[in-house]
Amino acid sequence: MTEKFSGNFTQQEPLPEDAIEAAMVVLRHGRLHRYNVAPGELGETALLEQEFAAQMGAKYCLAVSSGGYALATALRAVGVQPGDPVLTNAFTLAPVPGSIASVGGRAIFVGVTENLTIDLDDLERKLDQARVLMLSHMRGHLCDMDRLMQMCDAAGVIVIEDCAHTMGAAWRGQLSGRQGAIGCFSCQTYKHVNSGEGGLLVTDDEELAAKATMLSGSYMLYERHLAAPGPEVFDRIKYTTPNVSGRMDNLRAAILRPQLRDLDRQVERWNERYRALEAGLRGTPGLTIVERPKEETYVGSSIQFLLLDWSPERIADVLSRCAARGVELKWFGGAEPSGFTSRYDSWRYFDSERMPESDRVLAGVMDMRVPLTFSIEDCQLIARIIRTEVGAVYQS
Repeated sequence: MTEKFSGNFTQQEPLPEDAIEAAMVVLRHGRLHRYNVAPGELGETALLEQEFAAQMGAKYCLAVSSGGYALATALRAVGVQPGDPVLTNAFTLAPVPGSIASVGGRAIFVGVTENLTIDLDDLERKLDQARVLMLSHMRGHLCDMDRLMQMCDAAGVIVIEDCAHTMGAAWRGQLSGRQGAIGCFSCQTYKHVNSGEGGLLVTDDEELAAKATMLSGSYMLYERHLAAPGPEVFDRIKYTTPNVSGRMDNLRAAILRPQLRDLDRQVERWNERYRALEAGLRGTPGLTIVERPKEETYVGSSIQFLLLDWSPERIADVLSRCAARGVELKWFGGAEPSGFTSRYDSWRYFDSERMPESDRVLAGVMDMRVPLTFSIEDCQLIARIIRTEVGAVYQS
Protein backbone atom coordinates (compact mmCIF):
# COMPACT_ATOMS: atom_id res chain seq x y z
CA MET A 1 0.00 0.00 0.00
CA THR A 2 1.43 3.40 -1.02
CA GLU A 3 1.91 5.76 1.91
CA LYS A 4 0.46 9.27 1.65
CA PHE A 5 0.86 12.32 3.86
CA SER A 6 -2.31 14.27 4.68
CA GLY A 7 -0.92 17.14 6.75
CA ASN A 8 -0.84 20.86 5.94
CA PHE A 9 2.48 22.56 5.18
CA THR A 10 1.21 26.08 5.91
CA GLN A 11 -0.85 25.52 9.07
CA GLN A 12 0.88 26.86 12.15
CA GLU A 13 0.15 25.96 15.75
CA PRO A 14 -2.49 28.04 17.54
CA LEU A 15 -1.18 30.99 19.49
CA PRO A 16 -0.48 30.11 23.14
CA GLU A 17 -3.24 30.94 25.59
CA ASP A 18 -1.16 33.54 27.43
CA ALA A 19 -0.60 35.37 24.12
CA ILE A 20 -4.33 35.28 23.39
CA GLU A 21 -5.13 36.63 26.85
CA ALA A 22 -2.52 39.40 26.49
CA ALA A 23 -4.08 40.36 23.15
CA MET A 24 -7.52 40.48 24.74
CA VAL A 25 -6.28 42.87 27.42
CA VAL A 26 -5.08 45.26 24.70
CA LEU A 27 -8.30 44.86 22.71
CA ARG A 28 -10.38 45.60 25.80
CA HIS A 29 -8.60 48.85 26.65
CA GLY A 30 -8.20 49.86 23.01
CA ARG A 31 -4.76 51.46 23.24
CA LEU A 32 -3.27 49.74 20.20
CA HIS A 33 -0.94 52.53 19.08
CA ARG A 34 2.41 52.11 20.77
CA TYR A 35 2.51 55.70 22.06
CA ASN A 36 -1.10 55.65 23.31
CA VAL A 37 -0.52 54.65 26.93
CA ALA A 38 -2.30 55.40 30.19
CA PRO A 39 -0.51 57.36 32.96
CA GLY A 40 2.19 55.13 34.42
CA GLU A 41 1.70 52.47 31.73
CA LEU A 42 4.79 51.25 29.90
CA GLY A 43 3.06 49.77 26.86
CA GLU A 44 3.40 46.31 25.31
CA THR A 45 5.69 47.43 22.48
CA ALA A 46 8.15 49.16 24.78
CA LEU A 47 8.21 46.09 27.04
CA LEU A 48 8.74 43.79 24.05
CA GLU A 49 11.76 45.85 22.99
CA GLN A 50 13.20 45.79 26.48
CA GLU A 51 12.73 42.03 26.82
CA PHE A 52 14.07 41.15 23.37
CA ALA A 53 17.14 43.34 23.90
CA ALA A 54 17.86 41.45 27.13
CA GLN A 55 17.20 38.09 25.44
CA MET A 56 19.65 38.96 22.65
CA GLY A 57 22.24 40.56 24.90
CA ALA A 58 21.87 43.80 22.91
CA LYS A 59 21.87 47.37 24.20
CA TYR A 60 19.03 48.54 21.99
CA CYS A 61 15.96 47.11 20.28
CA LEU A 62 13.26 48.55 18.04
CA ALA A 63 9.98 46.83 17.13
CA VAL A 64 8.61 47.62 13.66
CA SER A 65 5.89 46.63 11.22
CA SER A 66 7.76 43.87 9.35
CA GLY A 67 11.10 42.19 8.85
CA GLY A 68 11.45 43.88 5.47
CA TYR A 69 10.83 47.27 7.04
CA ALA A 70 13.55 46.48 9.61
CA LEU A 71 16.00 45.78 6.77
CA ALA A 72 15.19 49.02 4.94
CA THR A 73 15.41 50.97 8.20
CA ALA A 74 18.82 49.47 8.90
CA LEU A 75 20.02 50.51 5.44
CA ARG A 76 18.79 54.06 5.96
CA ALA A 77 20.32 54.20 9.44
CA VAL A 78 23.80 53.27 8.16
CA GLY A 79 23.50 55.95 5.50
CA VAL A 80 22.78 54.10 2.25
CA GLN A 81 21.82 56.70 -0.35
CA PRO A 82 20.20 56.37 -3.79
CA GLY A 83 22.65 54.76 -6.18
CA ASP A 84 24.88 53.32 -3.44
CA PRO A 85 25.98 49.69 -3.97
CA VAL A 86 25.04 47.11 -1.34
CA LEU A 87 26.44 43.58 -1.29
CA THR A 88 23.93 40.80 -0.65
CA ASN A 89 23.27 37.10 -1.22
CA ALA A 90 22.31 35.72 -4.62
CA PHE A 91 20.32 33.07 -2.70
CA THR A 92 17.74 34.81 -0.55
CA LEU A 93 14.09 35.85 -0.64
CA ALA A 94 12.74 38.87 -2.52
CA PRO A 95 12.27 41.18 0.52
CA VAL A 96 16.06 41.38 0.89
CA PRO A 97 16.86 42.89 -2.52
CA GLY A 98 13.50 44.63 -2.22
CA SER A 99 14.69 46.51 0.85
CA ILE A 100 17.79 47.66 -1.05
CA ALA A 101 15.61 48.85 -3.93
CA SER A 102 13.28 50.64 -1.50
CA VAL A 103 16.07 53.01 -0.41
CA GLY A 104 17.36 53.48 -3.96
CA GLY A 105 20.41 51.27 -3.45
CA ARG A 106 21.98 49.01 -6.03
CA ALA A 107 22.44 45.32 -5.18
CA ILE A 108 25.68 43.52 -5.97
CA PHE A 109 24.97 39.81 -5.66
CA VAL A 110 27.39 37.39 -4.01
CA GLY A 111 27.38 33.69 -4.85
CA VAL A 112 26.11 30.71 -2.89
CA THR A 113 27.91 27.51 -1.88
CA GLU A 114 26.60 23.94 -1.76
CA ASN A 115 26.09 24.53 1.98
CA LEU A 116 23.57 27.25 0.95
CA THR A 117 25.61 30.00 2.61
CA ILE A 118 27.18 33.10 1.08
CA ASP A 119 30.33 32.26 -0.92
CA LEU A 120 33.06 33.90 1.15
CA ASP A 121 35.62 33.65 -1.65
CA ASP A 122 33.26 35.51 -3.97
CA LEU A 123 32.55 38.02 -1.20
CA GLU A 124 36.26 38.61 -0.72
CA ARG A 125 36.60 39.43 -4.44
CA LYS A 126 33.73 41.94 -4.24
CA LEU A 127 34.33 43.61 -0.87
CA ASP A 128 35.91 46.68 -2.46
CA GLN A 129 32.72 47.39 -4.44
CA ALA A 130 30.51 48.51 -1.52
CA ARG A 131 30.66 49.73 2.07
CA VAL A 132 27.60 47.72 3.27
CA LEU A 133 26.82 44.00 3.23
CA MET A 134 23.26 42.88 3.81
CA LEU A 135 23.96 39.31 4.89
CA SER A 136 20.96 37.00 4.54
CA HIS A 137 21.11 33.87 6.67
CA MET A 138 18.86 32.28 4.07
CA ARG A 139 16.74 29.39 5.32
CA GLY A 140 18.67 29.42 8.60
CA HIS A 141 22.11 28.48 7.26
CA LEU A 142 25.01 30.32 8.92
CA CYS A 143 28.30 30.79 7.07
CA ASP A 144 31.68 30.96 8.83
CA MET A 145 30.86 34.13 10.72
CA ASP A 146 34.39 34.42 12.12
CA ARG A 147 35.91 34.66 8.65
CA LEU A 148 33.13 36.88 7.32
CA MET A 149 33.44 39.44 10.11
CA GLN A 150 37.23 39.46 9.90
CA MET A 151 37.02 40.17 6.17
CA CYS A 152 34.36 42.86 6.52
CA ASP A 153 35.99 44.57 9.49
CA ALA A 154 39.34 44.69 7.64
CA ALA A 155 37.65 46.17 4.57
CA GLY A 156 35.55 48.66 6.54
CA VAL A 157 32.30 47.05 5.34
CA ILE A 158 29.25 47.44 7.62
CA VAL A 159 27.33 44.17 8.11
CA ILE A 160 23.53 44.15 8.46
CA GLU A 161 22.24 40.67 9.32
CA ASP A 162 18.94 39.42 7.92
CA CYS A 163 17.96 36.95 10.64
CA ALA A 164 14.43 36.19 9.44
CA HIS A 165 15.27 32.46 9.58
CA THR A 166 17.81 32.45 12.44
CA MET A 167 16.00 33.78 15.50
CA GLY A 168 17.37 31.47 18.19
CA ALA A 169 20.34 30.26 16.12
CA ALA A 170 23.99 30.91 17.01
CA TRP A 171 27.54 30.70 15.69
CA ARG A 172 30.05 29.42 18.28
CA GLY A 173 27.49 30.28 20.95
CA GLN A 174 27.00 33.89 19.82
CA LEU A 175 23.40 34.55 18.85
CA SER A 176 22.65 35.26 15.23
CA GLY A 177 22.12 38.97 14.71
CA ARG A 178 24.81 39.96 17.21
CA GLN A 179 27.88 39.79 14.96
CA GLY A 180 27.01 42.61 12.56
CA ALA A 181 26.25 46.26 13.27
CA ILE A 182 22.48 45.58 13.14
CA GLY A 183 20.45 42.37 13.34
CA CYS A 184 16.99 42.30 11.75
CA PHE A 185 14.29 39.72 12.58
CA SER A 186 10.88 38.85 11.19
CA CYS A 187 7.78 37.95 13.21
CA GLN A 188 5.71 36.99 10.17
CA THR A 189 3.47 33.94 10.54
CA TYR A 190 5.95 31.46 9.00
CA LYS A 191 8.90 32.58 11.13
CA HIS A 192 9.89 31.54 14.66
CA VAL A 193 7.38 33.77 16.45
CA ASN A 194 4.03 34.68 14.94
CA SER A 195 2.33 38.07 14.97
CA GLY A 196 1.11 37.84 11.38
CA GLU A 197 3.55 40.58 10.42
CA GLY A 198 6.19 42.33 12.47
CA GLY A 199 9.91 42.92 12.82
CA LEU A 200 12.60 43.51 15.41
CA LEU A 201 15.93 45.30 15.06
CA VAL A 202 18.82 45.07 17.53
CA THR A 203 22.11 46.94 17.76
CA ASP A 204 24.73 48.11 20.24
CA ASP A 205 25.36 51.36 18.33
CA GLU A 206 23.55 54.26 20.02
CA GLU A 207 23.42 56.48 16.94
CA LEU A 208 22.10 53.70 14.69
CA ALA A 209 19.48 52.89 17.33
CA ALA A 210 18.40 56.53 17.61
CA LYS A 211 18.20 56.94 13.83
CA ALA A 212 16.19 53.74 13.45
CA THR A 213 13.77 54.87 16.16
CA MET A 214 13.24 58.26 14.49
CA LEU A 215 12.88 56.62 11.09
CA SER A 216 10.23 54.25 12.43
CA GLY A 217 7.98 57.17 13.29
CA SER A 218 8.64 58.02 16.92
CA TYR A 219 8.09 61.75 16.38
CA MET A 220 9.55 63.24 19.56
CA LEU A 221 8.12 60.49 21.77
CA TYR A 222 11.34 58.47 21.88
CA GLU A 223 11.51 58.84 25.66
CA ARG A 224 8.71 56.24 25.82
CA HIS A 225 11.13 53.58 24.57
CA LEU A 226 12.71 51.32 27.19
CA ALA A 227 15.47 49.90 24.96
CA ALA A 228 16.66 53.10 23.26
CA PRO A 229 19.60 55.44 23.88
CA GLY A 230 19.35 58.57 25.99
CA PRO A 231 17.84 61.88 24.85
CA GLU A 232 21.26 63.41 24.19
CA VAL A 233 21.75 60.94 21.32
CA PHE A 234 18.41 61.87 19.79
CA ASP A 235 19.34 65.54 20.11
CA ARG A 236 22.20 64.91 17.66
CA ILE A 237 20.05 63.35 14.93
CA LYS A 238 16.42 64.38 15.38
CA TYR A 239 16.46 67.26 12.91
CA THR A 240 18.17 65.32 10.12
CA THR A 241 16.41 61.94 10.33
CA PRO A 242 13.12 61.61 8.43
CA ASN A 243 9.96 59.89 9.66
CA VAL A 244 9.30 56.79 7.50
CA SER A 245 6.53 55.40 9.66
CA GLY A 246 6.55 51.67 10.28
CA ARG A 247 5.90 51.18 13.98
CA MET A 248 4.76 47.96 15.63
CA ASP A 249 1.50 48.24 17.56
CA ASN A 250 0.72 47.09 21.09
CA LEU A 251 -1.53 44.25 19.92
CA ARG A 252 1.20 42.48 18.01
CA ALA A 253 3.71 43.16 20.76
CA ALA A 254 1.36 41.58 23.33
CA ILE A 255 1.06 38.47 21.15
CA LEU A 256 4.84 38.20 20.75
CA ARG A 257 6.05 38.59 24.33
CA PRO A 258 4.86 35.15 25.57
CA GLN A 259 6.13 33.47 22.40
CA LEU A 260 9.62 34.88 22.83
CA ARG A 261 9.72 33.59 26.40
CA ASP A 262 9.10 30.11 24.98
CA LEU A 263 11.53 30.36 22.06
CA ASP A 264 14.18 27.91 23.35
CA ARG A 265 11.64 25.13 23.80
CA GLN A 266 10.20 25.77 20.34
CA VAL A 267 13.67 25.63 18.80
CA GLU A 268 14.27 22.21 20.28
CA ARG A 269 10.92 20.97 18.96
CA TRP A 270 11.81 22.19 15.45
CA ASN A 271 15.19 20.53 15.65
CA GLU A 272 13.70 17.18 16.70
CA ARG A 273 11.61 17.25 13.52
CA TYR A 274 14.52 18.42 11.39
CA ARG A 275 16.74 15.60 12.66
CA ALA A 276 14.04 13.04 11.89
CA LEU A 277 13.77 14.34 8.31
CA GLU A 278 17.53 14.53 7.86
CA ALA A 279 18.03 10.97 9.14
CA GLY A 280 15.34 9.67 6.81
CA LEU A 281 16.82 11.40 3.75
CA ARG A 282 20.46 10.65 4.39
CA GLY A 283 21.93 8.17 1.94
CA THR A 284 19.25 8.63 -0.73
CA PRO A 285 20.90 8.08 -4.15
CA GLY A 286 21.15 11.34 -6.10
CA LEU A 287 20.17 13.49 -3.12
CA THR A 288 22.71 15.74 -1.35
CA ILE A 289 22.16 16.59 2.31
CA VAL A 290 23.13 20.14 3.34
CA GLU A 291 25.57 19.41 6.17
CA ARG A 292 25.49 21.71 9.21
CA PRO A 293 28.87 22.88 10.60
CA LYS A 294 29.66 21.98 14.19
CA GLU A 295 30.05 25.67 15.08
CA GLU A 296 26.42 26.34 14.17
CA THR A 297 23.43 26.09 16.49
CA TYR A 298 20.55 25.98 14.02
CA VAL A 299 16.77 26.20 14.05
CA GLY A 300 15.25 23.51 11.83
CA SER A 301 12.03 25.30 10.88
CA SER A 302 12.63 24.31 7.26
CA ILE A 303 14.81 21.78 5.51
CA GLN A 304 16.69 21.91 2.21
CA PHE A 305 18.40 19.30 0.10
CA LEU A 306 20.05 19.38 -3.31
CA LEU A 307 19.39 17.48 -6.51
CA LEU A 308 22.67 18.58 -8.04
CA ASP A 309 23.07 18.33 -11.81
CA TRP A 310 19.58 16.90 -12.33
CA SER A 311 17.71 18.01 -15.43
CA PRO A 312 14.72 20.33 -14.92
CA GLU A 313 12.45 17.62 -16.29
CA ARG A 314 13.60 15.05 -13.73
CA ILE A 315 13.26 17.52 -10.87
CA ALA A 316 9.77 18.42 -12.05
CA ASP A 317 8.97 14.69 -12.01
CA VAL A 318 10.11 14.44 -8.36
CA LEU A 319 7.98 17.47 -7.44
CA SER A 320 4.93 15.97 -9.14
CA ARG A 321 5.41 12.52 -7.58
CA CYS A 322 5.86 13.96 -4.07
CA ALA A 323 2.88 16.29 -4.46
CA ALA A 324 0.70 13.34 -5.49
CA ARG A 325 1.59 11.78 -2.14
CA GLY A 326 0.87 14.96 -0.14
CA VAL A 327 4.42 16.31 0.20
CA GLU A 328 4.91 19.95 -0.88
CA LEU A 329 8.43 20.72 -2.04
CA LYS A 330 9.51 24.12 -3.38
CA TRP A 331 12.18 24.41 -6.08
CA PHE A 332 14.46 27.40 -6.51
CA GLY A 333 15.66 26.21 -9.91
CA GLY A 334 12.54 26.78 -11.96
CA ALA A 335 12.73 28.94 -15.07
CA GLU A 336 10.09 31.31 -13.65
CA PRO A 337 9.63 32.52 -10.06
CA SER A 338 6.83 30.69 -8.29
CA GLY A 339 5.39 31.72 -4.95
CA PHE A 340 8.37 32.85 -2.88
CA THR A 341 11.03 30.91 -4.85
CA SER A 342 12.61 33.69 -6.91
CA ARG A 343 16.36 33.99 -7.59
CA TYR A 344 18.81 36.79 -8.25
CA ASP A 345 18.10 36.66 -11.99
CA SER A 346 14.38 37.15 -11.25
CA TRP A 347 14.97 40.58 -9.68
CA ARG A 348 15.32 42.51 -12.92
CA TYR A 349 15.13 45.88 -11.22
CA PHE A 350 18.86 45.26 -10.68
CA ASP A 351 21.54 44.40 -13.21
CA SER A 352 23.36 41.18 -12.40
CA GLU A 353 26.13 39.11 -13.91
CA ARG A 354 25.70 35.39 -14.34
CA MET A 355 27.35 33.22 -11.69
CA PRO A 356 27.68 29.72 -13.18
CA GLU A 357 28.77 27.99 -9.96
CA SER A 358 25.88 29.53 -8.01
CA ASP A 359 23.46 28.80 -10.85
CA ARG A 360 24.37 25.12 -10.57
CA VAL A 361 23.55 25.13 -6.85
CA LEU A 362 20.33 27.12 -7.23
CA ALA A 363 19.16 24.79 -10.00
CA GLY A 364 19.12 21.94 -7.50
CA VAL A 365 17.78 23.56 -4.30
CA MET A 366 14.70 21.83 -2.89
CA ASP A 367 13.00 23.46 0.08
CA MET A 368 10.33 22.36 2.56
CA ARG A 369 8.70 24.00 5.56
CA VAL A 370 8.65 22.07 8.84
CA PRO A 371 5.66 23.34 10.83
CA LEU A 372 5.42 22.38 14.49
CA THR A 373 2.01 20.92 13.68
CA PHE A 374 3.97 17.95 12.24
CA SER A 375 4.73 15.07 14.58
CA ILE A 376 8.01 13.14 14.53
CA GLU A 377 6.12 10.29 12.86
CA ASP A 378 4.88 12.74 10.20
CA CYS A 379 8.46 13.75 9.49
CA GLN A 380 9.58 10.14 9.21
CA LEU A 381 6.73 9.47 6.77
CA ILE A 382 7.58 12.55 4.69
CA ALA A 383 11.22 11.46 4.51
CA ARG A 384 10.20 7.99 3.33
CA ILE A 385 8.03 9.49 0.58
CA ILE A 386 10.78 11.84 -0.64
CA ARG A 387 13.36 9.07 -0.47
CA THR A 388 11.17 6.71 -2.50
CA GLU A 389 10.25 9.23 -5.19
CA VAL A 390 13.74 10.68 -5.59
CA GLY A 391 15.09 7.15 -5.82
CA ALA A 392 12.52 6.13 -8.41
CA VAL A 393 13.34 9.07 -10.68
CA TYR A 394 17.10 8.76 -10.13
CA GLN A 395 17.06 5.12 -11.20
CA SER A 396 14.73 5.62 -14.16
